Amino acid sequence: MMFHDYNTQRKKMTLPEYGRNVQKMIDHIKTLENREERNRAAKTIIQVMGNFNTHLRDIEDFKHKLWDHLAIIANFELDIDSPYPFPEAQKINAKPNEIPYMQGGIRFLHYGRIIELMIEAAIDLENGEEKEYLTTLIVNQMKKSYITWNRSQVADEVIINDLKLLSRGKLEVTDGVKILEIKELIPPVPKKKPQGKNHGKQNNKQFNRKKGHGKH
Repeated sequence: MMFHDYNTQRKKMTLPEYGRNVQKMIDHIKTLENREERNRAAKTIIQVMGNFNTHLRDIEDFKHKLWDHLAIIANFELDIDSPYPFPEAQKINAKPNEIPYMQGGIRFLHYGRIIELMIEAAIDLENGEEKEYLTTLIVNQMKKSYITWNRSQVADEVIINDLKLLSRGKLEVTDGVKILEIKELIPPVPKKKPQGKNHGKQNNKQFNRKKGHGKH
């Protein structure tokens, strides 16, 4: 069965400069019921977002800007304990500065630069739940990107080996990391209901059968 992931079917990104993976990670946080888990996941995503703004790290309020961007991407619907007061939605009018495109070779085009940045962020984390959480997001996005790019299925072992290559052997898939099935990553395209003449012929056949049955 072929799975498709069309841009027209995707949710519009609030801050495109952070990429769709960050948007999905933040959307996922909003579904977590446990507040402590939301707080822990938010801190992990802040680290990932920081990798997109390395040229701004010397700015005094760098961390504050990241937390503001987190709130904006979450559409101000994220209930977490932020180290800074969240900005008011009504006052957010100015567009954020564009992030310059990072030059350099990408080892696997179907994974892209964002996955590489996420892997680097995961490598810097200490072993524990946060690292497993981010690694889970990474491997599942890698699998989805592979399937979408190559239009074919892929074994989990391929994704795991590619992760080892991209992380230079510093990132492992532990027991706490779950790689989802294809149907969980990319929902199948629903089949269209029959329409037009063929659909009408089927209705006529059913009507004729009933009519013929009534003669008896």
